Amino acid sequence: MSKGINRSVLQQVATVAAAALFLASSAALLNGQEISPLRSKVDTLLKDMGGGKHLGPVAISPDGALVAFVHGTPEGMRIDVAPFGSLEAATRVSAATKDDTHCGESSIAWAPDSHRLAFLSSCLSGGESRGQEDVFIAAISGGGDAGKLTTKISQLTAAKGEVGYPAWAPDGTKLAFLYVAGATRAAGALAAMKPWAGVIGEDGVEVQRIAEVAATSEKATPQFVTPDRLHVYEFDWRRDSGALAYVAANPPGENNWWVAKIYSQELGGQPKAVYAPADDPGPMHGLQIAVPRWSPDGQVIAFIGGLMSDQGSTGGDVWVVSANGGEPRDLTPSRPASPAWIEWADDEHLFLSEQYGGNSQLVRMRIQGDRTAAGVSTNFASPVFTLPASVGDGRMSHSLSCTRDHSIFVFTASSFDHPPEIFAAKPSVTMAPGLEGLIQLTHLNEDAIGRDGPVWGKTISMHWKNEGFNVQGWLHFPKGFDPSKPESGKKYPMIVLVHGGPSASTQSRWGGGYLSGTTFSALGYFVLEPNPRGSYGQGEAFTAANRKDFGYGDLRDILAGMDSVLAKYPVDANRIGLTGWSYGGFMTMFGVTQTSRFRAAVAGAGIANWQSYYGENSIDQWMTPFFGASVYKDPAVYAKSSAIHFIDKVKTPTLVVVGDRDGECPAPQSFEFWHALRDEQVPTQLVVYPNEGHGFVSAEHRTDVLVRSLEWFAKYMPEGK
Repeated sequence: MSKGINRSVLQQVATVAAAALFLASSAALLNGQEISPLRSKVDTLLKDMGGGKHLGPVAISPDGALVAFVHGTPEGMRIDVAPFGSLEAATRVSAATKDDTHCGESSIAWAPDSHRLAFLSSCLSGGESRGQEDVFIAAISGGGDAGKLTTKISQLTAAKGEVGYPAWAPDGTKLAFLYVAGATRAAGALAAMKPWAGVIGEDGVEVQRIAEVAATSEKATPQFVTPDRLHVYEFDWRRDSGALAYVAANPPGENNWWVAKIYSQELGGQPKAVYAPADDPGPMHGLQIAVPRWSPDGQVIAFIGGLMSDQGSTGGDVWVVSANGGEPRDLTPSRPASPAWIEWADDEHLFLSEQYGGNSQLVRMRIQGDRTAAGVSTNFASPVFTLPASVGDGRMSHSLSCTRDHSIFVFTASSFDHPPEIFAAKPSVTMAPGLEGLIQLTHLNEDAIGRDGPVWGKTISMHWKNEGFNVQGWLHFPKGFDPSKPESGKKYPMIVLVHGGPSASTQSRWGGGYLSGTTFSALGYFVLEPNPRGSYGQGEAFTAANRKDFGYGDLRDILAGMDSVLAKYPVDANRIGLTGWSYGGFMTMFGVTQTSRFRAAVAGAGIANWQSYYGENSIDQWMTPFFGASVYKDPAVYAKSSAIHFIDKVKTPTLVVVGDRDGECPAPQSFEFWHALRDEQVPTQLVVYPNEGHGFVSAEHRTDVLVRSLEWFAKYMPEGK
């Protein structure tokens, strides 16, 4: 064990001893004993920013006749079904018998016959909410010349646990879904971890498996398909309905996604490992896999493979492997984009939904030659669309719903300028640029924009060059700032907001919240949201460009972006702040040790010491692909990027915030950084939020983070200083 690890452990012991007392005092503050003067202003702003209707999953029927979509109401999430092109003539689909029942309904999936819609609901048939979700089916008839749609609801399952992602077998006789029997928390690392107790890693481990139920069932107990030794993350049916392909790993599931394999399994049979990146000596060695998709002929499985830091945040290349196993083939080598979701059109064509720069785009790829042979080649048609917006149908990252013949794709889209609406795109039609070129199916949020536009300022996509990279990012202007009419001599403060990941990217999307660019813009700041090396959007080489280099090249990309902004816009170089969450929290902690250009910083759920972090977090498997080895094999590469080893360089006042049950970036990391800054007599504060995981759930806590951040930036970046 290295000296650095010993030192960090001693610091952790000393600081964690004070955790209980600190949580008690923090809880008192959060319960209203100390109310910020900014609070009422922030509450009003967040209410304005949250205006409009929330849109959830959307799905078009296989025949293209109907569209089902989920949207928010005061009673909860509601499912509507309407004819394509007439979504304003919607019929509610619900397990509730009373319109005012408060319950959640979502996760919609059309049957192959286009007349049955599966969905999840926590409503009992009597109209009461019970918390437990089950699989329901709505048999839908009518519409068209027959008039209004009618529905008949039946409850398929009587589950006791977490249910998710129902998917029909292609023959329409049954449904499969992910199921955690007896679940006590949501699956995945974002949710709050259980309090530590018992035999760690062995007691209370919950396994997510594929379960199935017949489409004619009535309140049936879900029947497991996959074994209890495999935690399943996502799956796909073979076209003959006789087998499943899925991504799975040994439990615990929140930790082992990064070492998962692709399996195939005949129904009633045993799983067969088709592909394991850990065993691959080629370029996919040790990397991550997602979105398995069986070809129509059942001969190959396509998937997304690449360097991915978080389950559900998908990007990489498109690969294919024989359904019987073997060497995979990269179909998109050197492609300057990050495919996130794929769909077979036929045995020779795939549709790719991908991130391209700051945009979302859909492209059709043709495969030529033997799909699993070394000589396979591909070519691409012109994009169906390229949008400076975020898109998705609510199932997976960048997934789109399509008809059986792939003639129509349906999805929700939004941007910094356009609130969320449901759109359609047709590959056979040349779509004009932007959201205006799509077929807009809903107009639910036209009133959300307001007479003067969004409550935040105008946003532009910026590009700058640094060390051979063409870096993209978003620049938010302060609300009311007109770049064509700048006020003479006036300078504005700016906040640099770094996204999490690192394998992720900031895309244009409507809305805001705590530590969001649009929120700071609405309050008078310029905001730079960079997508430096390590981000999605410019191909796998760009995503992997910060391996073994966290905080160095990516920080230089960010500083170059700051210089680009300063050269063009009236930003006060002496009033620039830095913030971010998760990887952005690390970049904040590390950034203030490398430069004095930031006058104030707010580190959300950050990482101060990669050496101690390795042994503290619940997801250590993600680290080896980025650092090249475990901390015990190569402690030096972890020390190189650890802010704690440069703590004597920090002069920037830094606020530190974290959840007490964060498994991804545990609270001891924030304690260690705060403790070191106090020792160095740098202005700092640490706020620990009770019962929160990596993603905060409490609206009160999220608002408190924002208020404290605004007060911190105002205090240490005052006007005239």
